[in-house]
Amino acid sequence: MRRGAHVEQVHKGVWRIMSTPRSFEFEVRAGGLALPDDAALSHVSALRWLGVDVGSVRPIHFTTTRTHQTRESIVLHRRVGQTSPRPVRGVLVLGPDRSFVDSATLLSVRSLVRAGDALVRRGETTIDRLLRYVVDSHLDGVVRARKAATMVRERVDSFRETDLRLLLVLAGLPEPKTNIDVFDDDGRWLARGDLVLPEFRVVVEHDGWHHERDAEQRQKDHFRRERIEAAGWVLIVVTVADFAHPISIVARVHEALLRRGCSGPPPDLGREWHLIARSM
Repeated sequence: MRRGAHVEQVHKGVWRIMSTPRSFEFEVRAGGLALPDDAALSHVSALRWLGVDVGSVRPIHFTTTRTHQTRESIVLHRRVGQTSPRPVRGVLVLGPDRSFVDSATLLSVRSLVRAGDALVRRGETTIDRLLRYVVDSHLDGVVRARKAATMVRERVDSFRETDLRLLLVLAGLPEPKTNIDVFDDDGRWLARGDLVLPEFRVVVEHDGWHHERDAEQRQKDHFRRERIEAAGWVLIVVTVADFAHPISIVARVHEALLRRGCSGPPPDLGREWHLIARSM
């Protein structure tokens, strides 16, 4: 069978039927078969296995404490001492906090904050646990990981919500609360806002729709906006296209805050802000 045209060798001792798609899961499981028993999925590959889609799909990253040859399409990291992996869907995986720090050697601060927000949202870690880990860690990449970990927040529903929050916070604007309920003056629930500045009654939302809504959904959106604005709140909607002009996003939010009595300093678009904005 192995000599047949319908069979391909993936790694030494590992073959596949040619009709089998070479998906991320396939590459992970095939790599695990070719590596030592203690090899654990790590870095961005571990984050992806945990459901956090950051970084490149390939190459696949594994970590081992043994001396072993690197396989094609696999980066094998060798560590001294205990790595403490755990099985996840039949694959040994390094922990989320460890993988967050390891991934700092491969990811930007923005991508790391995205990953941290998603890990917390999925219940893989908590902000306190992540902060304790990065403070105690001395692994490669920990300096960048520490910076990113201080910006990780709870209840973040999407990567674009992370991006939007970073644009505002790194510009020096007041930090919004993430995904909290908005009420009118009589305590009646109005909506749940993506990024909310309750003190100034400003809501900033990311509109992630890529296709035209149907008439019923558009009508619901209109009613929702009217209800929020009638209660005295300002609602700023940021679309995918708006991220091509990040300065405009910051300016719109700043102007809304000024109208609501915010007396803070004007936006400060420094080096760190521009690094984030250029990657949008």
